[in-house]
Amino acid sequence: MLYAQTTPADKRAGFRERLGGGELLRFPGAFNPLSARLIERKGFDGVYISGAVLSADLGLPDIGLTTLTEVAGRAKQIARMTELPAIVDADTGFGEPMNVARTVQEMEDAGLAGLHIEDQVNPKRCGHLDGKQVVDEHTALQRIRAAVDARRDPNFLIMARTDIAAVDGLDAAIDRAKALVDAGADAIFPEAMRSLEEFAAMRAAVDVPLLANMTEFGKSELFTVQQLADVGMNLVIWPVSLLRLAMGAAERGLDELTDAGALTDLLPQMQHRADLYELIDYEGYNHFDTSIFNFTVAR
Repeated sequence: MLYAQTTPADKRAGFRERLGGGELLRFPGAFNPLSARLIERKGFDGVYISGAVLSADLGLPDIGLTTLTEVAGRAKQIARMTELPAIVDADTGFGEPMNVARTVQEMEDAGLAGLHIEDQVNPKRCGHLDGKQVVDEHTALQRIRAAVDARRDPNFLIMARTDIAAVDGLDAAIDRAKALVDAGADAIFPEAMRSLEEFAAMRAAVDVPLLANMTEFGKSELFTVQQLADVGMNLVIWPVSLLRLAMGAAERGLDELTDAGALTDLLPQMQHRADLYELIDYEGYNHFDTSIFNFTVAR
């Protein structure tokens, strides 16, 4: 009922322990708080909160238009709804190194288990689009050092994302990843790896946990969990998948209304009212007020 019973500190500690255990943790992307609860119910290891999804939810492109306040607020709503750890896409940190420092503390206060900061220039763009630009190494390292210095909970994960592979190639990405680890990054997110061999090369180059991004319609082939585990990945995200599935279903539903005038034929594809009420724990609220859940939902 209401929000998660596990404290943010306990979520972070548990996440760090599992991340150090060598298994591959699966973090589907939640597009709202309710989907985060569904991710938990389906047995996944954590929740990912995508900057692209938060932008799209506002009807905006993923080019750095969202603010720290908007992202931290939505991330808090999502993270508090699940017992799972949640990590958030913090873009370039929302400004200069001092802004990066504030970003870390705001995300700590919002209950997140960690975040990642990338090395793109502003305005940034989706990591799987052409024409990206990255900052120089000094600026990239400044961002990570600022994030590490600002952290108050040592279990809060500071992940560095690098987009340089698409600009200067895999060797440049490996060199930057090593420098980011030296600057204090707890984990590395090498964006837009094109093959398992590239993931394996990154794994051989650094000793910290690595994240694989399995976003659809991008530069990377959609590898299986087992394939990624076999090359030593520690985290895998599907950042926009649930939003894409939901919006695809919504579009088909609107088309059906236009064509048929009713949604009767799509009822089997919908989440049943009873399943929704179970997911939001409608009955649990009777602990406080027995007049709340005093009905039966027919299936």
